Amino acid sequence: MRTLSLLAVIFAGLAVVPFVLVSDVWMNLAILILYSALLGQAWNMLGGFGGQFSFGHAAFFGTGAYTVAVLQVQFGVNPWIGLVAGGLAAVVVAAIIGYSTFRYGLRGSYFALVTLAFAEVLRILSNSVEITGAGVGILIPLEQTASNLQFADKASYYWILWAMALAAFLVAWWMGNSRFGAQLMAVRDNEDAARALGVRAYGVKMRAIMLSGFFSGLGGVFYAQYFLYLDPHIAYGSSISIESLLVPIIGGIGTLFGPLLGAVVLHGISEVSRDLIGDVPGISLVLYGTLLVIMVLFMPRGLAGLFALGRGKAKKTPEKSSDKTSGATGEAANA
Repeated sequence: MRTLSLLAVIFAGLAVVPFVLVSDVWMNLAILILYSALLGQAWNMLGGFGGQFSFGHAAFFGTGAYTVAVLQVQFGVNPWIGLVAGGLAAVVVAAIIGYSTFRYGLRGSYFALVTLAFAEVLRILSNSVEITGAGVGILIPLEQTASNLQFADKASYYWILWAMALAAFLVAWWMGNSRFGAQLMAVRDNEDAARALGVRAYGVKMRAIMLSGFFSGLGGVFYAQYFLYLDPHIAYGSSISIESLLVPIIGGIGTLFGPLLGAVVLHGISEVSRDLIGDVPGISLVLYGTLLVIMVLFMPRGLAGLFALGRGKAKKTPEKSSDKTSGATGEAANA
């Protein structure tokens, strides 16, 4: 319950951000950080808790984004309905990918490559069909009303995103403290041993990928309504997949707060590099790749693991000094 209390405190603090930040520039940065945390936590549900590393989470993101955009622009469907439809459409895509991989025992690099292939296939399809605007993309008309899921102020967008992120983090907390989460982590650690203990690995992984797909789809819906433009490269491009996996890797894979830590660091580095280097095309991907290599080589447990290690050392230090000062008294007490 202490973790849940900390989660409540953190999101209560995030809730007051719009009242503290008066600049649209800083509000935009806060939105991007929370948006990355949402995508990172969605990936973490599958890759962190389940150990199924996906290189193609853009497949879920783009499906959610295109669903709300196409329904709104081509069919006049209210985007609030499109919000739900986008998440559910991403779940369908996740179920298809899950069935295509987990049913036949694909793991590790094979699973990662299949997810990447699905994202690429969807990118090619969206680049070819007319309903998505093909290569030109799709532009969502500007109509800043709450009923249209568009707002004149960034604070309102922030509240929508805050609610999405809170839901994702609560689900992640539940996964870390439930029977389902224990089964999923058992499959992650040793799938054959988990099967021997009676865990239905296929069903557990299917539920994990569908949960992950749903929240990635919600991230896509938010992106579409916030930026009001989509094209195949944006929706199904590699940058979304890279950001989704890089955030939890930086913060700490399989941890509750890792994606939030990773999002803060990632966008902090992005802002600093933009100030120092300028807006050089592709520089963000170069920095992301470099950061990924550094984290994998030197901090595989991420920042959350580093903090946990620091706390462990802090706890041990007083005991050691106490032993030194107490001497024989401590030994007698132990005896």
